[in-house]
Amino acid sequence: MIVGAVTLGAMADLHADVAPLAFLVGIWEGAGVGIYPTIESFEYEEHIEITVPPKPFLMYTQRTRRAGTNEPLHMETGYLRCPTPTTAELIIAQPTGIAEVHSGTIEGTSVHFASTSVARTLTAKVVDTVERILTVDGNVLRYELFMGAVGEPHQIHLKAELKTVLA
Repeated sequence: MIVGAVTLGAMADLHADVAPLAFLVGIWEGAGVGIYPTIESFEYEEHIEITVPPKPFLMYTQRTRRAGTNEPLHMETGYLRCPTPTTAELIIAQPTGIAEVHSGTIEGTSVHFASTSVARTLTAKVVDTVERILTVDGNVLRYELFMGAVGEPHQIHLKAELKTVLA
């Protein structure tokens, strides 16, 4: 059986505490669109890896490139945890000087995260709120990212669809 891009045999190290998030494990690639009132809309290609260390968390890395040009756009890294079978936590650090802490709920193969804290360095853009909704349907991961930033109200910023990458 395939979970993300990882076979169940490779899931042997999955800690029982993060089993409710097993549907996210894998290597995902696809495309998305970015919009926000303060920027010009753009299309991007994305690569996400959610991996299994033999610990009670999952590791997350993400990177994007501008569609058609291969120009690097964004990257982030973090961790996912499950305090209970129906709740999740997400911690993300970005090289732009922003760190996000999220609390979320798990329903089937969806998880809805809302920021409980967004910290930033002195030179980072002001980001007040972030919300991430991830849904897996078979080998497809869809997500929406909402944010309130740079004086704008909380609203959609990113929307993407990715598929598993099988080695």
